[in-house]
Amino acid sequence: MADTQETVRKKQKMSKVWDHFRLKQYNIVQCDHCHAELAFHSSTSTMISHLNRKHPVVVSSSTSFDDTSTSLGRPVPSCSVKEAALLTESILDMLVTDMRPLSMVEDKGFRKMISTFNPKYIIPSITYFTNIMEKRHQEMTEKLKNVLQDTECVVLTTDIWTSVATEAYLGVTCHFLGEDWEMKSLYLTTMRLEERHMAVDIADWLEETVAKFHIPLLKVKAVVHDNEANVVGAAGILEERHGWATVICSGHTLNLVVQSTLKNKESITNCVDSARCLVEHFKRSELACTKLKEKQQQMGMPPLMLIQDVSSRWNSTYHMLSRLLGQRWPVTAALSDPAVTKRHYLDLDPEQWNLSEELTQILGPFEGATEFLSGEQFVTLSALPQLVHNLKKSILSSAFKTASVRAFQAQVTEQITERWQKLFLFQPEAPNTVLLAAALDPRFRKLKFLPAEDVFKVQCTIQSMALAVKKEARQLNQSRGEATAKTKDRLGTKYGSLLKSILGSSSDSSSSEEEEDEDEQLSQAVQKEVLQYFGEQPISKKENPLPWWRSNALRYPTLAKLAKSFLAIPATSTPSERLFSAGNIASKRRASLGFEQVDMLTFLHCNHMLL
Repeated sequence: MADTQETVRKKQKMSKVWDHFRLKQYNIVQCDHCHAELAFHSSTSTMISHLNRKHPVVVSSSTSFDDTSTSLGRPVPSCSVKEAALLTESILDMLVTDMRPLSMVEDKGFRKMISTFNPKYIIPSITYFTNIMEKRHQEMTEKLKNVLQDTECVVLTTDIWTSVATEAYLGVTCHFLGEDWEMKSLYLTTMRLEERHMAVDIADWLEETVAKFHIPLLKVKAVVHDNEANVVGAAGILEERHGWATVICSGHTLNLVVQSTLKNKESITNCVDSARCLVEHFKRSELACTKLKEKQQQMGMPPLMLIQDVSSRWNSTYHMLSRLLGQRWPVTAALSDPAVTKRHYLDLDPEQWNLSEELTQILGPFEGATEFLSGEQFVTLSALPQLVHNLKKSILSSAFKTASVRAFQAQVTEQITERWQKLFLFQPEAPNTVLLAAALDPRFRKLKFLPAEDVFKVQCTIQSMALAVKKEARQLNQSRGEATAKTKDRLGTKYGSLLKSILGSSSDSSSSEEEEDEDEQLSQAVQKEVLQYFGEQPISKKENPLPWWRSNALRYPTLAKLAKSFLAIPATSTPSERLFSAGNIASKRRASLGFEQVDMLTFLHCNHMLL
C-alpha cells in the first residue's frame, strides 16, 4: 500500500494525467469528468487511453500526454478548445467529402502528418469521430426535412445493390424543381435489406423512407426504377396504393436492347471476344505495354492506354472498340514484334477491324443517348420520345457493308420498337407519364412523333388535369375563407340564418347557380390557357425548358404547376445507382462497416454540397 502511494506521488509529479484523475483505492482511480473507475497498476497508460477515447476535447485543450514529453518535463503547448474543435470538424469534412474510412484517423501516417501541421493538436479517437458524425447526420436530416416540406411534389429513384460483404442495400434518392425552377437532387437513404426482396417488402421499405423524412404520400409523383421483376412489382403496388406513377429506367432498357442484340450474331461475338483478348494481353504483359508506348511515340500519337470492357455494360464494349480503333496502327506494330507475341498472333484480321469500325458507328448514337438520359441537372424524361424516334432514324439512315452489322442494324431497330412500343401509346384512362412530360416541355409540345388523334388526346388529358389543379386551388381558398368566416360575430350569423328562413330557399338555388357559373368560368379559363400554350411555336431543342417556364409561369399558372411535377422526373434511375457505382463506402477495406455507418457516410457525402 505504501509502495503504491509512493508510486502515485512520483507519477503525479511526472504526468499531467493526474490533473484529471484521483486515486480512489490503492489499485483503482476515478475520472474527474465522467466518474468512471479504472484499474491502476502503477502505470498511467490506461488513464491516457481513457482520456483520448472519452474526452478528446479535454485532451486537445490540455498538456500533451505523450510519454516522452512528460517524462522529460517539457509539456507541449496546447490548442485552445475552439481551435481543436475547428480542426476536428475539418478532419470530419475531409473524411465525408473524400469518402474515406473513419479508421483513417488511427493510421500512423495520418496522425504523423497532422502532428507535423499542428503539434499542439491531438487527434480524437475513432469513437469520438463516430459520435460527431452521428450528430451531423441528425442535423442534416432535419435540414432536409425542412427543404422537402416546402416542395410541391417529389420524385423517387431507387436501386438495389450488393456490397463486397454480400449485403444488399436499397438506395433511394428524391428529385424536385425548386421555386427558382432549378433541378434539385437529394439523397434519402441506403437501407440494408435483411429479408428477401419481395415486391411487397420493397414497397413497404419505400413507404418507410418517405415517412422517415415526413414526406406526405400524396406529394410523391413517381418512382423511377429498373426492369427487375421485384422492383417493377413494388412500383405497381405503390401505384395502386397511392397513385405514384411508375417509370422504368430508360438507360437500363437501352442496355438490354444492345446487350441482347450483340449476343445474337456469332461473328460480332467472336470479334468482341478477340478484341477483349487483345486488350487483356496488353494489360497483363509489361513488355507489350512498353512496346505499345514506344510505337505510339514513334508515330506521334498520344500515349493512351487500351480500355478493358465489362460484360454487364455494353457501352464499355463500345469504349473498348473505339480506343482500339484509335490505336490500331501502334497496336499492330507492337504485336508484330516477336518478343511481344511469342506463341500466337493476337492482332485482329482485316474483316474484324472493319466490323469493329462499323459496330462503333452504329453504337455511337446509343452512347450519346445513354449519356444524355443519365443527366441529373437538366430535364430528361420529356425528351425520351423524341430521342427514341431520332435514334431509330439515325440507325436506319446508315449504310453498312458487313452483313452481320446490317443484321445487327435490323435487330436493334426491332428491339427498340418492341421495348418502347408503349412509349408512343396514349390512353386517357391510363395516361402515359412520358408523353405528358413531353407535352409540358415547350421544346416538344407539338408532339410531332405522334399521330394527330393521339396529340389531341394528350392535350385533352392535360386540360382535364389542369382543371383538377384549378379546382383544388379553389377548394383550398374556400376552406381558408371558411376559417376566416368563423371569426364573424355570432349575432350576425344568427341574423343571417333567421333571414334565410324567412326568405325561403331561393338562396340555395342561387348558390348552386353561382357554383355552376364559377365552374364554367374555371373551365373556360383553363381551356384558354391550354389552347394558348399548345398554339405557340416550340422553342429550340437546344434550349433548356426550365428557364422558359421560369419566365412564362405567370402566363400559364395552372400548366406551370403540372410542368413542375412532370419535368422533375428523371429518365433513368442512375442517381440511385451512383450511390454505389464505385463502391466508395462499403469497399474491401470497409467490408465489415456497419450498415448504419454506410447510410450515414453516404447521406453526408451526397448531401453536404446540396444543403
